[in-house]
Amino acid sequence: MPSFDRLHIVGSLLLLVLGLSGCVTTPPLPAPRAVPLPVPEPVGPSPEQIRQRNVAFFLERAEAAQREGFLTQPPGASAYDYYLRVKQLDPGNTRAATGIQTIVIDFVERARDALRRRSFGEVDSFLNRAEELAPGNQLVAEVRGQLARERSRAKLDLPTGETLALPEVQLTAKSTDVVELLRGAARRIRSEGLRVIIVARSDAEGRWIYQQLREAVPGHRVRGDIKLGSPPRLLLIQTADGGGS
Repeated sequence: MPSFDRLHIVGSLLLLVLGLSGCVTTPPLPAPRAVPLPVPEPVGPSPEQIRQRNVAFFLERAEAAQREGFLTQPPGASAYDYYLRVKQLDPGNTRAATGIQTIVIDFVERARDALRRRSFGEVDSFLNRAEELAPGNQLVAEVRGQLARERSRAKLDLPTGETLALPEVQLTAKSTDVVELLRGAARRIRSEGLRVIIVARSDAEGRWIYQQLREAVPGHRVRGDIKLGSPPRLLLIQTADGGGS
């Protein structure tokens, strides 16, 4: 084959290759796809928020129990118990402190009412309950003083008579001097027909004094009574019939 023909063939082939390569198109890039952002985990309440919610909850329960009269009972569900829970969560909470003080005042007022009725056992009970809630409370101490004075008046509401003092130190020791003093008083009681009021510091002391009087005058019934009080003494009272036995 002549060289011209070979060149022609090669040229034709090159044109064919170039033509085919021009027909090939580059595929388009894929469209950008939106990537979803991660959803944040739900955040719960903070410890401080939980504490505040609990404080509000227990305050509400305490005030409701107080309105219904459940001051210290039933255990664990009383106004006082709920206020204590508030103070554990928030020691400086003024509503809890005021609520407890209100309960104390309520018991003190009940004690005062019982004192006016001279129901001394009730007074003691209410004051004890108030003192459990507020040890050293001034109002409780004040009413206790009133109770002591009223009890003293009640016990020593004595008739008029001759007072014979009993020396406290010798009486405590039950000395022979005190025994002799009581024997002399017993002889007067018998000879003058007296009645005796024994003022003693305790029931046991009063009974011991009465025993000495009775043993000093065998066969004579010593008429009298024992009152608790101080200082210890005998009150010799003239009876209507008088005279000896």
